[in-house]
Amino acid sequence: MDIKLHKQATTTPKIRADIQAAPSSMTNKDLARQFGVSVSTIQRWRYRDDVLDRSHTRHNLLATLTSEQEEIVIAARELLRLGLDDLLVVAREFLNPNLSRSALQRMLKRRDVPTLAKLARQDAKEDEKPKHRPFKDYEPGYVHIDIKHLPQMPDEDQKRYLYVAIDRATRWVYLEVRSSQSAKDAQAFMKRVEEEAPFTIRTVLTDNGKSFTDRFTVGGERKPSGNHLFDQECQNHGIEHRLIRPGRPQTNGMVERFNGRISDVLATRRYDSSEDLEQTLERYCWLYNHHIPQKALHHKAPIAAMKEWQVERPELFTQAIVNQTEPDTYIPLAISILTRRSYGTIYSETSLVMKDYNTHGAM
Repeated sequence: MDIKLHKQATTTPKIRADIQAAPSSMTNKDLARQFGVSVSTIQRWRYRDDVLDRSHTRHNLLATLTSEQEEIVIAARELLRLGLDDLLVVAREFLNPNLSRSALQRMLKRRDVPTLAKLARQDAKEDEKPKHRPFKDYEPGYVHIDIKHLPQMPDEDQKRYLYVAIDRATRWVYLEVRSSQSAKDAQAFMKRVEEEAPFTIRTVLTDNGKSFTDRFTVGGERKPSGNHLFDQECQNHGIEHRLIRPGRPQTNGMVERFNGRISDVLATRRYDSSEDLEQTLERYCWLYNHHIPQKALHHKAPIAAMKEWQVERPELFTQAIVNQTEPDTYIPLAISILTRRSYGTIYSETSLVMKDYNTHGAM
């Protein structure tokens, strides 16, 4: 019979048989001294019924992914544009630490997942296609502003409101949670946008709500008086305040769609406090600006697009654009969003990031 011994074996089948045949009066230490091996080797062979080496291959191989995990890996490949080795690092870190490179490669091939080269070609074709643009092209400085109602948190005695500003050209976003939707709060938010925006704001577009205008007053003037606090703030800084046409909310659809993304953020989990909610919104805003690519920006994130604008038109900007690139932070954030929901519904897991990537081209 062909007997195969492990390379590091310190005993032969005959020695193992002698160990097993030793009288019970001999201790393991006595046998270890007799055969010149360790006590653990004696313990391993003394009570076995055979003298053959057992396979070191684990019986419960965990080198593969579940179907749900596969969907997350595929979404990560398409969203983050990760190569095989980088994708393996991410999958091992967040999904399966025992995943092998070959198993990952086989899965990608079996699922017909496009290579990075193919994805790049697809992106190029998308860029070449004539696109319907609901807005004509603008330079940085044309800002849409809107207000969204937030759910009331357990530690709050009333609802609060999310003020959102988004630049039409770069999709740069600034947001704040405020206690009311009064003209005074709208004016204060406008001041903060002016301070935070790295470019000169020339035009602001809002709806016809009382927070922004007195266009529709009891007197029925049907035109702004210029005395509204928000209008005064704009006038003081040479900013043109435009209002959407009545009955045409799609005119301000860019910020409305971003608010839809915020609704997805709010739906991902329960929030214990107002602070918890605010921190989540701030983190998402940072992720959106610095790392979520937009089709309308040729698959670049808002900050990256803004940096290109600054090179071409530096006179539009009031401060240098800094991309706070932290891939070691970004990837965990993105993967945590992809995996935040239970594995039961893949759409729920991936919708938050993928919606941003796939639908902002229409903005």
